[in-house]
Amino acid sequence: MYVERPPTADLAGRLACVWHQVSEADATQLVVPDACVDLIWGPEGLFVAGPDTGPMPTPMTSGDTFVGIRFRPGAVGAFFGVPLQELRDQRVRLSDLPPLSDRPAVASGFPPFHDQPDFSSLHDQRVQGRDLPSLRDAGAGPRARLDAMLAAVRGRLAHGVPADPAGTAIAGALRTGRTVGEVAWDLGFSERQLHRRTLAAFGYAPKILQRVVRFQRALTLARSGVPLAEVAVTAGYADQAHLSHDVKRLSGVSMRRLVSPAG
Repeated sequence: MYVERPPTADLAGRLACVWHQVSEADATQLVVPDACVDLIWGPEGLFVAGPDTGPMPTPMTSGDTFVGIRFRPGAVGAFFGVPLQELRDQRVRLSDLPPLSDRPAVASGFPPFHDQPDFSSLHDQRVQGRDLPSLRDAGAGPRARLDAMLAAVRGRLAHGVPADPAGTAIAGALRTGRTVGEVAWDLGFSERQLHRRTLAAFGYAPKILQRVVRFQRALTLARSGVPLAEVAVTAGYADQAHLSHDVKRLSGVSMRRLVSPAG
């Protein structure tokens, strides 16, 4: 069972959703690229799921419970204190990420920030030598875990962790199928500036970001019942074969399988 909810109004500018999932059987969950970054509390503790460039099959055991906070594409900024490309295609335990005060400011394509507080509410247990408890531990259900995570996120953001204000415009322009050069021109950047800002905001180079956001747009259209030939045209692919090739490269399966996993 997977359930997601929209974030509260105060976090809507940075978060796409909050979610939780309980595995009802031993299975492998297919995670596909969406240009998002998630903070997740699972059976082994807290970890960060970085921006993916391909399919990430995730084994799950019956009863496993995961609680997550998903940042909007381009909205995570320097939240985790490391350049996003270091988290690309990675699942990193939060305890393996050093407190922000231990590192210099993260280089980015947007103005740096200087007040970088520790993520103390989630790191304290590690600093004191205690492991974070498992979600299976008694007395700490998904709601309590999510509330603790949201409080920590609010605390960090309150100290000022900016995201690139051009992030939404970059993703939106690339989603339309325009070339990287055209998008850079439209937004008033050189191609080098666009590359730098896209890498900092998304963890991807512009062409990879374009492939991911176009794929997500196609997936949304297909799930709404739009015929695949029309999906290809509307989402900016050259033809249906181009759509099929990109879908297989990003997800490892066909679009029909993604839309109807049991089929």
